[in-house]
Amino acid sequence: MIPEDLYYSEEHEWVRLDEDIATIGITDFAQDQLGDIVYVELPNVGDVVQSGSVIGELESTKSVSDIFSPLSGEIVARNDSLDGGPEVINSDPYGEGWLIKVRPSEEDPTSALLEAEAYSALIPD
Repeated sequence: MIPEDLYYSEEHEWVRLDEDIATIGITDFAQDQLGDIVYVELPNVGDVVQSGSVIGELESTKSVSDIFSPLSGEIVARNDSLDGGPEVINSDPYGEGWLIKVRPSEEDPTSALLEAEAYSALIPD
């Protein structure tokens, strides 16, 4: 399940661009590889992030994984509901399981990201 209307990073984050705000989450493939997510650490609103930098952590029953920012910009929202229910990332990674919203600082924030077809070529069937 790889939605066609999103952009993807090689680190398995997705990006949905709505005018000047980008919503970011992890892909279905990533949540499946992690297993049951039990804890999420996210950056704060107002933090400035750089593309490729570690911006948080996902802890699952299997491992702890870093979250990488696919874009540079300022955090304008974080999904606080994940603090009490991180398992929604497993059940709805492209919807209610979103992680953060960023106001990108790049002129073309999706230029370094992959479209759905290119991302699907990266992951095993």
